[in-house]
Amino acid sequence: QVQLVESGGGLVQPGGSLRLSCAASGIIFSDYAMAWYRQPPGKQRELVAVVGSGGTTKYADSVKGRFSISRDNAKSTVYLQMNSLKPEDTGVYYCAAVHARSYWGQGTQVTVSS
Repeated sequence: QVQLVESGGGLVQPGGSLRLSCAASGIIFSDYAMAWYRQPPGKQRELVAVVGSGGTTKYADSVKGRFSISRDNAKSTVYLQMNSLKPEDTGVYYCAAVHARSYWGQGTQVTVSS
């Protein structure tokens, strides 16, 4: 059974930081590209960042220079370090494992507000 479990969300003031984690089980983690998506309130889900199985990273323009995605294959975990957070970063953040098929976590809420 494949499980992706996100953690680390919460309420933070503008300019603050959060680190999201996503622990995977039931897959050969190193074979998968890992991605973070988010869904702002009332909007569609959007790609935030992705790290390939080889470590190549890509970011949405809106988060470049502020967010950093990384992976630890030994722990089957992907991280999203989010700095200089803005109110528009608010949303539910999901991790996804992408290979021949995709798997999704249940999401974690991030709220940026003063």
